[in-house]
Amino acid sequence: MSTTFQLDSATSRANPTPAPMKRLTVPSIQRRKVEGKTAEPLVMLTAYTARQAQLLDEHCDILLVGDSLAQVIYGLPSTLPVTLDMMIAHGAAVVRGSYHALVVVDMPFGSYEESPQQAFASAARIMAETGCAAVKLEGGVAMAETIAFLTGRGIPVMAHIGLTPQAVNALGGYGARGRSQEEHAKIISDGRAVAGAGAFSVVVEGVIEPIAISLTHSLDIPVIGIGASAQCDGQVLVAEDMLGMFDRVPRFVKRYADMAGLVSEAAAKYAAEVRDRSFPGPEQTYQPK
Repeated sequence: MSTTFQLDSATSRANPTPAPMKRLTVPSIQRRKVEGKTAEPLVMLTAYTARQAQLLDEHCDILLVGDSLAQVIYGLPSTLPVTLDMMIAHGAAVVRGSYHALVVVDMPFGSYEESPQQAFASAARIMAETGCAAVKLEGGVAMAETIAFLTGRGIPVMAHIGLTPQAVNALGGYGARGRSQEEHAKIISDGRAVAGAGAFSVVVEGVIEPIAISLTHSLDIPVIGIGASAQCDGQVLVAEDMLGMFDRVPRFVKRYADMAGLVSEAAAKYAAEVRDRSFPGPEQTYQPK
């Protein structure tokens, strides 16, 4: 037994709570793929807050503190404005709220592309200030040298290829990748490059299914799909998309709940009771003895 800081759901405060520290590790994630096959697919969801991490932790193998928090939390138009400070603040919260899942934190745009040395400085700060187990960065062949530099210095890296949101301006949008023969070949090369550079796993996003299947079968590291294929070694979704928090539903998303509807319904009931003065009632007020 060890002590970690977890959110006490009864008080909404972070208190030191005894918890079994059986957190999954990078090697344990890698060992899920044996001789090119993963018997039980890896489950990965995004998380941005301590309470969200607490709710998702027991169900997930990996929690990703994604730079998708740009749109989900901050209402920004893309992931490009996200800062290192933002990722660190949310990453630390997710680590505090979990004790089972491996926590991976996205490296934001501009924090790693300049050089391997810049990437190391950013990644070292993320890991030191959040307590996460790994970082994720976008790019294939172009980032292979950086991935090798980081992994050679003790920083586990999850790669991200295919549709890479930080390169949305260069890609010209969020459409599926790999439809042309040239693009198909590039994605395959990117997958081989990041695996060869030492990435412990790779997210393959928004590619035509045959590419995802080919990468899954050919790479020794786990391939985690999003808009890819059920044959991948695991799946990841933005939790808010899966929970139905937004009206727009991308093609690759399945909504497992209508949280937006539940929140709106609850807020409407609260507003009605405030306006008719039925809330607060006797149960919510303090009376003299």
